Amino acid sequence: MDTGTERRNLRKPERHAQILLELRLAPHVRVSDLAASFEVTTETVRRDIAELSAQGLLQKSYGGASPRAPGAQSVLDQRQREHVDERRQMAQLALTRVTDGQTLMIDAGATMMEFARALAMSGKAVTVLTNSLQVAMILGSSDAVRVIMTPGDYLNAEAALTGTATCDFLRGYNVDACFLGASALDETGVTEAIAGFAEVKRTMLAQSRTGHFLIDGSKFGKRHLTQVIALDEMGCLITDIAPTEALDAALDCHRTPIILPN
Repeated sequence: MDTGTERRNLRKPERHAQILLELRLAPHVRVSDLAASFEVTTETVRRDIAELSAQGLLQKSYGGASPRAPGAQSVLDQRQREHVDERRQMAQLALTRVTDGQTLMIDAGATMMEFARALAMSGKAVTVLTNSLQVAMILGSSDAVRVIMTPGDYLNAEAALTGTATCDFLRGYNVDACFLGASALDETGVTEAIAGFAEVKRTMLAQSRTGHFLIDGSKFGKRHLTQVIALDEMGCLITDIAPTEALDAALDCHRTPIILPN
């Protein structure tokens, strides 16, 4: 089958479908890459993206397009376009901690969406409980993943569920591991800027045999309003760069495992 010829002969509706399909597995697609792949002009691809954006099916961004999940607001859309390489690195590192047959909890956020993409593409057979609409949608693209959504109060800006009902539901399950994001990490522990997220993270940690926080280096040394967990309770840190000297000393004092690239 000459798939290259097929892609060159795509009509507009087929190009639109292909763009949306690629955005299910990537946080950003570039106009230049799509034009080369379809063998059409960049102006044609820009028109395609403009039409899809007008329909609310994606978010136009500089040089290309990003996914627009139902209910997600511009704050989360913006975060998805920041530190993309770092998120991908951490997602691949986290993937090495997952084996077939495991049960997992994954919370909401841009980093967790990247981890969900890596997990969906890996073909690993797992069961995942999540409070994130985007994570559920991404993992739902894989036939190997069973997805269980929590109930709760819907937080529109993050397309996530939080609150008492969410935490009570999670307490009904015991899982092998949880994978969590966070707003900041310093010597006092993990902190969160988004209302309602800290309680969900603490509950997921309590119900998991092992915990993993995916936190990139841009969040080191910062502190937000709500304390999530102290360093000695956070489990494993998965990150893209070595922590600063003071933070590294604090993590070492509490014997917190750190997983870095290479």
